[in-house]
Amino acid sequence: MCVSTTTARLWVDRWELQQQRYAIDREERFTVVADVVEHVTAENGVPRVLDLGCGPGSLPARLAERLPHAEIVGVDKDPLLLALARACHPEAARYVEAVIGERGWIHALGLAGPVDAVVSTTALHYLPEDVLRHVYTELATLLRPGGVLVNADHLSHEGACVAEIATFVGTRRAQRQRAFDHEDWEAWWSAVENEPELRGLCAERRAGTAAGSNCPLTLGRHVELLSEAGFGPVSPVWQVGSSYVLVAVRP
Repeated sequence: MCVSTTTARLWVDRWELQQQRYAIDREERFTVVADVVEHVTAENGVPRVLDLGCGPGSLPARLAERLPHAEIVGVDKDPLLLALARACHPEAARYVEAVIGERGWIHALGLAGPVDAVVSTTALHYLPEDVLRHVYTELATLLRPGGVLVNADHLSHEGACVAEIATFVGTRRAQRQRAFDHEDWEAWWSAVENEPELRGLCAERRAGTAAGSNCPLTLGRHVELLSEAGFGPVSPVWQVGSSYVLVAVRP
């Protein structure tokens, strides 16, 4: 189902604003992800990048600007967000509708070979631990040696006291940046339901896979799961509050 560029840009622009409420220093975090990908693919003329949970194409658009020769595949289960991505950022990536972690999802991507980087922003926290464990194992075999998995997401802290402080730090930073001046997640989805051009996609979305629930894991648990999956060095390279960019290297 096609969406006009004008309509897509309107709703993607609103998406970008509301997401600032949830991803602290969102633009800087995108920049750090792009920095990592640029670094590990510096010797590769045509980098291959997979974006997990690409939504309306926010990260692919930024990666394509930084790495114009990259071959980027974005995967998401949401038909509405994918339609917005295809209309707003058609040249940035090839977009695939699939449920991450379901049987056959890797095959559905239609990849020609190993990828140099797997990236994700504010998406993997929806996966239950058993699913995430399996996904990490699949991604370890999908990446080329020396390739990286870059996860920019909310990661929990081990102790309740530290978690509370991290949340406070992130919230205060968001307040200073006036991130909470924008509509929230629920308001965006409520409004988009009333867009005439998108009603069919909204109905398709409601009839499809149910939205995932938040399954927060600690930073330490992510590191453990990645190590068990066969990744080598695993470490954060950026953090504000509980927002991290976690990098795992495929040996």
